[in-house]
Amino acid sequence: MKSLKSQKTPLDYIAKSVIYLILGLWTIASLFPIYWLVCFSLKDNSEIFGGNVAGLPNHFLWKNYATAFMNGKVGTYLLNSTFVTGMTIIFTTIVATMSAYALIRMKWKFQKVSMSIMLLGMMIPIHSALLPIFLMMRTVGAIKNTVWSLIIPYTAFAIPMAIMIITGFLDTIPRELEEAACIDGCSIYRTFLTVILPLLRPAVATVAIFTFLQAWNELMFAVVFISEDSAKTLTVGIQSMSGQYQTSWGPIGAALVVATLPTLLIYLLLNKQVQKSLVAGAVKG
Repeated sequence: MKSLKSQKTPLDYIAKSVIYLILGLWTIASLFPIYWLVCFSLKDNSEIFGGNVAGLPNHFLWKNYATAFMNGKVGTYLLNSTFVTGMTIIFTTIVATMSAYALIRMKWKFQKVSMSIMLLGMMIPIHSALLPIFLMMRTVGAIKNTVWSLIIPYTAFAIPMAIMIITGFLDTIPRELEEAACIDGCSIYRTFLTVILPLLRPAVATVAIFTFLQAWNELMFAVVFISEDSAKTLTVGIQSMSGQYQTSWGPIGAALVVATLPTLLIYLLLNKQVQKSLVAGAVKG
């Protein structure tokens, strides 16, 4: 006997329409700031302050982007931010993956204590350590006013969160895989590199996104530790584009668009990996 398909009532269609309407309004509200910023970057001061705040520009001033790169040194700031963020992600990923593997899979003295100390780092706000780190930088002297004065503290503060994410994902990986690799003659280093590390790609993607957002958008450390234009990141560089007596807001908007695009691209490229990492614990069996 064939099973009858349940017929949808008018209430079902109404409920579905309401849900789509709410989701559509939420999408518009989420995308509106990006639309506004792009329009803002293509206007001049007279149009920005003349009442056309949210509308399309009367004249698309693409020269604002040229001005931002040529006069505002946005190209240099972009390269510095890319280098700082990229090196922070690389160092954080390398240290966190190896540390998490040692803390979860190996048995050694003070293992649990070390794990607790690592995770306690998440309780320390990054800007609460501003003064001690500044004094250390002044004592060292060699890395002050260089990108390394940002990479080192960014990496140090990103490691605890990264370890927490990776250790949670490691718990979902069966130990039998490592035992089989050991029986086949793999050393612990080869087992980690060829067996475990490929399985950690979703967790590594999650760590990369969180580390990227932290390093790319950070301002306080960059303002305090960097004063030379050649080493400034985008956040500090955009802030310095504001003049003392007169400010051209169009090029600043263009610089903000340039600073926003990498964040959108990174998430679009890695969002599936993040979703896999977030639901990994739910399928542990």
